[in-house]
Amino acid sequence: MAVKQLRPDLKRYLQKHNITKKYLKQAKIFEDNPRHPSLNTEILEPRHLKIYSFRIDKKYRAVFIMTSHNEAEIIDINLHYQ
Repeated sequence: MAVKQLRPDLKRYLQKHNITKKYLKQAKIFEDNPRHPSLNTEILEPRHLKIYSFRIDKKYRAVFIMTSHNEAEIIDINLHYQ
């Protein structure tokens, strides 16, 4: 499964929080196996919106939706439990 290129604001967020390398590593794992245990991929509430997230590290998560081309589009990167 492919991950679409990040928007510039999300790239800036990664740089600001010094997690670009961690994100790239996790995104690669996600592309190879979206259900990999280290990602802790989950569907967010309310479930009917079909918004998902995967773990970048213990503190940060990437929030994504699935596009019609079976790609993951990252729509937000934020602190977990925010």
